[in-house]
Amino acid sequence: MNWDDMRLFLAVARAESLTGAGRALRLDPATLGRRIARLEDGLGTALFVRSPRGYGLTEAGERLMARAVQAEQALTEGAEELRGQEGQLTGSVRIGAPDGVANYLLPQVAAAICDANPGLEVQIVALPRVFNLSRREADMAIAVSPPETGRLTVQRITDYRLHLVAHRDYLERHPPIRGLDDLRTHRIVGYIPDMIFDSELDYLSEIGVDRVTLASNSVAVQLNWLRAGAGLGIVHDFAMPAAPGLVKVLPGAVSLRRSFFLIRHGDDRKLARLTRFAGLLSDGIRAEVARLEAQFA
Repeated sequence: MNWDDMRLFLAVARAESLTGAGRALRLDPATLGRRIARLEDGLGTALFVRSPRGYGLTEAGERLMARAVQAEQALTEGAEELRGQEGQLTGSVRIGAPDGVANYLLPQVAAAICDANPGLEVQIVALPRVFNLSRREADMAIAVSPPETGRLTVQRITDYRLHLVAHRDYLERHPPIRGLDDLRTHRIVGYIPDMIFDSELDYLSEIGVDRVTLASNSVAVQLNWLRAGAGLGIVHDFAMPAAPGLVKVLPGAVSLRRSFFLIRHGDDRKLARLTRFAGLLSDGIRAEVARLEAQFA
């Protein structure tokens, strides 16, 4: 077994398909499939379960993946030491995050970190769901609630605020809103109810709203509806600078507070490179939330 085999194995395990892995590796999927089959033959065990949905890891594949990830991380750390670049971060780091933080915080925070570390590559995977760090879908993830299971380390990054908002144009065209009861006669923008993947995101039920007229699982789509004057919805304060014209509605009655958590695999605690990056990421998010929220205090 050589490292090139492990590199291909990790790519397929993470993409859960030959097509996705081939695209990342710039390798023909058929060639990749033959290489994986040859690896399995050499090891004398199946590493993947093939199905129309893709490639899923077998129990043996799960065990090998844990070891392969450790080897990958050790190689990255060793390469940095040999380059004598302990003062700078290099290589690639993948962050998984809900699309709110991915759209309105991570771009500027990651860009600033890369400015100070020119050899670093940052990948942001913006998906409205919980990330599986055990399968190494990402090196670390940001979540709105701490996980209850798994070999994970959790660090609270910062609190953030959300308010009910609407565009000035919408408010001028519709009846005044003097209390929560008035919301019944207004069009509401929010999440698709059965696609809310974390109870912390069920904002509207917290204020007694049970009907969403314009719904999306994407924060960016919701914000664009509100920016277009389509209705009222709950928005992160830090996202409001991206949508000029939005104003808070009933700020005394509707003011929510949530937290961001940085989640890492438990085995990564000894990896200096990822630990340093995690520190920079947390500091950057904390500062950016404070800066953006101050504009709408």
